Amino acid sequence: MYTYEYLHRFTHDFFSGMGCSEDDSILIADIFLAAELRGIPSHGMIRIRDYYQLWKAGRINVEPNVSVVHETPSTAVVDGDGAVGMVAASRSMEIAIAKASQVGSGWVSTRGSNHFGIAGYYALMALKHDMIGIALTNANPLVAPTFSVSRMMGTNPIAVAIPAGNQPPFVADFATTPIARGKLAVAEKKGEKVAIGFIQDKEGKPTDDPAILKSGGSMLTLGGDYEHGSHKGYCLSAIVDIFCAVFSGANFGPFVPPSVAYLPVLDKKVGEGTGHFFGAMRIDAFQPADDFKAKMDEWIMTFRSSKPAAGRDRVLIPGDPEREKESRLREEGISLLPAVAKEMKEIAKELHIEFEIRD
Repeated sequence: MYTYEYLHRFTHDFFSGMGCSEDDSILIADIFLAAELRGIPSHGMIRIRDYYQLWKAGRINVEPNVSVVHETPSTAVVDGDGAVGMVAASRSMEIAIAKASQVGSGWVSTRGSNHFGIAGYYALMALKHDMIGIALTNANPLVAPTFSVSRMMGTNPIAVAIPAGNQPPFVADFATTPIARGKLAVAEKKGEKVAIGFIQDKEGKPTDDPAILKSGGSMLTLGGDYEHGSHKGYCLSAIVDIFCAVFSGANFGPFVPPSVAYLPVLDKKVGEGTGHFFGAMRIDAFQPADDFKAKMDEWIMTFRSSKPAAGRDRVLIPGDPEREKESRLREEGISLLPAVAKEMKEIAKELHIEFEIRD
């Protein structure tokens, strides 16, 4: 087991060793560890290797000039200048919040970025300002549209955070696929299979092999197949891609630069880097914030009181599992898969920093 502090310090030292500034290294470590604490290890320490490989390939700019290249009072386009995604994304969300504070809502589309970790982190930034936060991103082209075997889109997550009063906030953070790509990587490292309906082989046949992406397979959109609504997942993923990339001038669909080593970097580009989209809406632009939060409390309690299905002890509100996991892991510590810890030990040695393998 590792303490939060130990892994945060290592992650800080890792990105500092790559050449990131002190402030950026702290921010990136905050977001990496937020993923671990919230029970989303697919976006936590397992990604260290991906970032290291991107940096060695010269695809991450550790001294970026993140800048606004177009704006109106309520909107902006941000160029991340090849930054680590967390840096470009945090700055973009800050701009959305600042615009919302002035005119009621703020919307920012970002280009020239990279993988940004968990989308929920940025949506949550809005809550302390009595705002609703929204965060979207496109991602590695590993997902096939309905009726296709071509890898055209990413897992393209959507995150929405809504404040409440006495109740914890509503926080939805989900991929537009049945499983996140990182969870396939976790299953592969554990030597486990995955459920049918998540992935297909290069011929379009269902498979439970989490390593199938390395041999031409693809992920499916939410629903899995047409009969179960995969066309709706396809629509959601497409909307995310358009908001993140077509709005901003980032690469869309199959042209998104991959953050995994087994996907080639295409010669053709239709934009700059990976794209994100952020929104912030000031609650008092619609009604007094306290009134809204009281109504959200009532909404949450109403859904909590619904009758559980057989074998379930309660009905969850989006954000409950992550919040409960965070509380527990802060106290108990964070465990890493042996294969992940081994990778981190090897990379730490190359950067001349320390990492201890623990049982």
